[in-house]
Amino acid sequence: MSFSFGEFPVKGKIVVVTGGGSGIGLTFVKHAFDQGAKVIIADLRLHSDATKIGITTTIPNIYFQTCDVTKWDQLQNLIQISEVQFGDVPDIYVAAAGVFEPPWSNFWGDPETEKYSIMEINVNHPIKITRIAIRALLGKYKKGVVLIVASIAGYSGQYSAPLYSTSKHAVVGFTRSMVDTGKYQGVKVVTICPGIVATPLWSDNPKAKDQFSIADEIMISADTVAASMVSLIEDAKYDSGTVFEISMLGERVIPPWNIDPPGMVDGKMAEGTAIPQAAIDKSNAPLLAITASERGALLKK
Repeated sequence: MSFSFGEFPVKGKIVVVTGGGSGIGLTFVKHAFDQGAKVIIADLRLHSDATKIGITTTIPNIYFQTCDVTKWDQLQNLIQISEVQFGDVPDIYVAAAGVFEPPWSNFWGDPETEKYSIMEINVNHPIKITRIAIRALLGKYKKGVVLIVASIAGYSGQYSAPLYSTSKHAVVGFTRSMVDTGKYQGVKVVTICPGIVATPLWSDNPKAKDQFSIADEIMISADTVAASMVSLIEDAKYDSGTVFEISMLGERVIPPWNIDPPGMVDGKMAEGTAIPQAAIDKSNAPLLAITASERGALLKK
């Protein structure tokens, strides 16, 4: 069986958003709700920003479900929650939960002994929710959309945040691999790759914001990203497998091969977009201190 996917309006749809309690995910919840969708917020908690934008758990057509995205049974349970609360399986699945090289799971600090938990959140969770979505939609003969929130880091390297960059490379590659799901399963799988976004990831973590020299003037708003997410879901021109970039330099669909950096003009970077060496040195300083302490350590025993 083959499908022609076409337009897919958010209005009237059931939407589930992992990581919908804060940041980009929360802002998308607001956009979807304002357009007439019924929304399940799947997260560990609601950020205080929710009430500021008019999102509460007492509003009809918004349901909050506590969810640890590393637990596959909790992801699967979102299907049953949707059927109980809204009478059907979700039409739209947004995987917005993610972390940025946190102290408890990162490459250079290396605090874990059995696994990199960041990969469970940033990689395994969006892959698993996609499989759950496809099965649920097929089971009800429904078309649907999966949108994964990735990052520009998904096709660039970050020496000071290598696990984050690796995780976003993984979901970009996964999305590209889903290129035919719209045609064969009637499920469009796409990803959005924002640049630096003004979210609690930075506002609630001033130490990281300082380390990575995140200035307000280089950020885009979560509202801008959420609006593009709606377009990516709704517009027929964005097929399954689409990788969509949005940053302070504009927006574009990322080609599968020979990717230029954002803002390239006649083969040159746009003026003012190069990262200052002082900022690079600042972001690298903590990890260089760690590896300096490791150098020769075994010889001292």
